Amino acid sequence: MERKHTTTAAVCLLALTGLLAACGDDDSASTGASGSNGSDTTEPDTSEPVIDPGDGGNYHPDIDPANFVDVVDNPYMPWMPGARWVYEGQSEGDTERTEIVVTDEQREVMGISVTVVRDSVYVNDELAEDTYDWYAQDRDGNVWYMGEDTKEYENGEVTSTEGSWEAGVDGALPGIVMPADPQVGDAYRQEFYPDHAEDLVEIQELGATRSVQLGDYQDVLVTKEWNPLDPEIVENKFYAPDVGNIAEQAVAGSDEVSELVEYTPGG
Repeated sequence: MERKHTTTAAVCLLALTGLLAACGDDDSASTGASGSNGSDTTEPDTSEPVIDPGDGGNYHPDIDPANFVDVVDNPYMPWMPGARWVYEGQSEGDTERTEIVVTDEQREVMGISVTVVRDSVYVNDELAEDTYDWYAQDRDGNVWYMGEDTKEYENGEVTSTEGSWEAGVDGALPGIVMPADPQVGDAYRQEFYPDHAEDLVEIQELGATRSVQLGDYQDVLVTKEWNPLDPEIVENKFYAPDVGNIAEQAVAGSDEVSELVEYTPGG
């Protein structure tokens, strides 16, 4: 998928359309979130989960194809055909450029017609990863991640397809990447393919501000993301209404940072 922690005062279960249980902690203030472009690369305490989705590992979302619609128009993740985002940033001393395009292609996953989004990552101007991500939106407005077909490249040759998965195949299950009604503390799975794809996300802040090369944004939603398969890395992502993701910033385990430099709406 997308390229790819605090003392708990109370635990609350928050239902997302009756499908997912979310477990939140009292860390509602984002680290370096509201407009700060600095990175805090403090190593997280991995003795406890950085993000706990509250399901105890017993994850079985109720997926009914009749509950899904044909478009993905959540304001914080508007995957409308023709839309294009370009991001530039740095990672481990290398220059990265990411181009994301919503194609007009559809495919069927678990009986659901999904939107196909191409995500191409260039490192020092050479293609490093080319991925086709699959998304679908339910009638409540939650955006689901249904799988991906990804290829890693070196010197123009495919070196790996590790990370590819499809919901409903080999035990892989979809997850929510953007809720219809995000609330601070909501925590949930973005994907669930044990030992392959286990991204977790927590809503960390609402109503934030963020400045990037392309401009200044208000009412920004800030998430914290973590994967137990790569436990040292924690990152924040920033989403602006009617645009989507505008920036990403590692806050532990990495120095990666990127921000939006070009955006073309779709539709």
